[in-house]
Amino acid sequence: MSVWLLTDGGTDAHASPGHPERPDRRAAVADGVRDVVGDELAEPPVEPIDRRTVGLIHDAGYLDVLKDAESRGGGWLDPDTYVVPGSLHAAELAAGATLQAGIAAATGSADVAFAVIRPPGHHAAARRGSGFCLFNNVAIALAGMRGRRVADRIAIVDWDVHHGDGTQAIFEADPSVCYASTHQSPFYPGTGGRDEVGSGAGVGTTHNRPLPAGSGDEAFIAAWRDDLVPAIADFMPDAILVSAGYDAHRDDPLASLEVTDAGYEAVAGMIGVLSAQLGLGGVALTLEGGYDLDALRASAAATVRGLLAGRRSLTEPD
Repeated sequence: MSVWLLTDGGTDAHASPGHPERPDRRAAVADGVRDVVGDELAEPPVEPIDRRTVGLIHDAGYLDVLKDAESRGGGWLDPDTYVVPGSLHAAELAAGATLQAGIAAATGSADVAFAVIRPPGHHAAARRGSGFCLFNNVAIALAGMRGRRVADRIAIVDWDVHHGDGTQAIFEADPSVCYASTHQSPFYPGTGGRDEVGSGAGVGTTHNRPLPAGSGDEAFIAAWRDDLVPAIADFMPDAILVSAGYDAHRDDPLASLEVTDAGYEAVAGMIGVLSAQLGLGGVALTLEGGYDLDALRASAAATVRGLLAGRRSLTEPD
């Protein structure tokens, strides 16, 4: 089975001293992928996203804000989210890598395609960045895949410890996007209740399963096994994109959901099985949160192992 690792040191220019969203995160996750995959690993060059595709998701005025902040030497969009010289190019690489991963998985070029990038994306909305995020990478990738007619009905799996408020807001009225999330609650950003199920034509395609602090693997796995994976299966997507955050890990310094490597591997295994059952070419992932370097490396390795094992369980003979 083939695995693509899409990562680029150019994203490391986005850095602010002492900030938890730092370049070492990218290296740790990339090493985790390499730990699992042998000769099957491909590391193609990353292509920055084009501005037209960014514009399918983000308002032109917001892009002007980012460019202006960078031209002035940097600044803060909110107390958590910074811009420095090089941030905009890093964001373009992050979104571009995520689109490449989505296309590779949807077309069967890779069983697993992991965009190991930063800054993360799922808190970024159409007109604002927040929560460490500048561009909404998974949303841009989804729009780019549609624009290239690679996929139409797309499911977004989000297991970051924080609810992906930006992603949900962008797609909540879109009936051809399924958004499924587990996240710690109550917690930042304060959204993601079970009663948030979409709006307008999109009612019923948003699925939130908030979990209390300390839930651990049992509740995390059960939410996906019993609720979210069946909901995605019923939606019958032709592509799956994963917002792969690892700040739900028990060693993460910024959260307290208490998930372990085994929890990520189990849920990834379910997604791998589902992708094979649906006849999908593969599964694409993009890095979101996670701030303990050892936990990041181990969780990324566990995720790839789980996805590959899940896909093999249906695609290879006993």
